[in-house]
Amino acid sequence: MKIKKVAKIVVLLLVAVMVLTACGATKPTGTGPKTSDLKVGVVCSAAGQNDTGYNKALVDKVKQLAGENGFHAQIVEPTSGVPNALETLAEDGYNLVFSMEYDFEALVNGVGGAKPIAEQYPDTTFVIFNDNPNADEAGNVKHKNVYSVLFNVNEPSYLAGYLYVLVNEEQAKLFGDGYKMVSPEDARVAGFVGGTNSNGILVFGYGFIQGMNDAATELGVKYEYLAKNDAGFSDPALGSTIAGTFYDNNANAVFAVAGVVGDGISSKAKEVGRLSIQVDANLDEQQPGYVLTSVLKLTDVPAETFVKALVGGTLGSLDNLQTFGIGSKATDITDLSVIERYVVDKDAWAAIKAKVEAKRQAIGSGSIKVVNVQIGETFDPALYPNVVIK
Repeated sequence: MKIKKVAKIVVLLLVAVMVLTACGATKPTGTGPKTSDLKVGVVCSAAGQNDTGYNKALVDKVKQLAGENGFHAQIVEPTSGVPNALETLAEDGYNLVFSMEYDFEALVNGVGGAKPIAEQYPDTTFVIFNDNPNADEAGNVKHKNVYSVLFNVNEPSYLAGYLYVLVNEEQAKLFGDGYKMVSPEDARVAGFVGGTNSNGILVFGYGFIQGMNDAATELGVKYEYLAKNDAGFSDPALGSTIAGTFYDNNANAVFAVAGVVGDGISSKAKEVGRLSIQVDANLDEQQPGYVLTSVLKLTDVPAETFVKALVGGTLGSLDNLQTFGIGSKATDITDLSVIERYVVDKDAWAAIKAKVEAKRQAIGSGSIKVVNVQIGETFDPALYPNVVIK
């Protein structure tokens, strides 16, 4: 037996043991149409299947649909790299594989002289997130069995930035005891903590800046924007430390786009009596009254789209680029009902919500265009002069 074949068998065994012990397999238990010959895999990102929402929402939906439809589902938290996990699932005959990590090179282009994984396994459909590396410079699809999912999180991030400035300027009316905000007469600052310096993370920050800028321009004020884009996704203590630094530098809100690192940011917000902005799932109840809103990025929506297409035999009819924006139920900000419970001046709050809703409608109609670096658009700080990026 060749060494490469032996190595592949070892990888298969290791992944199988890891998955069964750490995650388990979903058995067909539902009463819906039986498709037990189908297999769906999920390769989680570094944040793991029990993160604050990005992995968890998709994993939970896949497990739910497996139970309802009778197919086999396998959840993998890779220990030997994303490419190995993808190749192992494809080798084992999985029909549909979701890859949650920002790691596309081996799948789409191939590495070390090897053919792209997508080319090696044409019978497996791969779904990737947060970028579209499956298009060449002319915009042509490289592999028909690779689908890219983009969330227009630039749009709700804009709303979060716009909301924050309005709230910060009215803080004296809105918040009572228990808050220790820096007065806008003394400083106007926002913080941003990202997991990686990638387009999938920067798209949040740039939309946030644009929203801040529009509100600041309307009010004739200027804001500072503090950012750290390499916090990773798994250390809440680090999030607390970074947020503490930003709060010490007069930020009244810190936007967390860094998995469970955000847990530490929200905890620090409560500790110092300020605000956080969360991401992915609705985490407004995480620290009630100290999470201004959450920018939703609900991966269960595309999960349902692809799994139902697989079960229904219509995967081939889907476009290789799937985009989910405001109105798709996959992305938006929350309804603000949690923070509203802590607002003192309801009239001032109602006026702010009305302004935010007007911006949402303008985005939906296309009259406001929010920069989106995920699709190759360029962010130019000079276009947002009322926000100074530090």
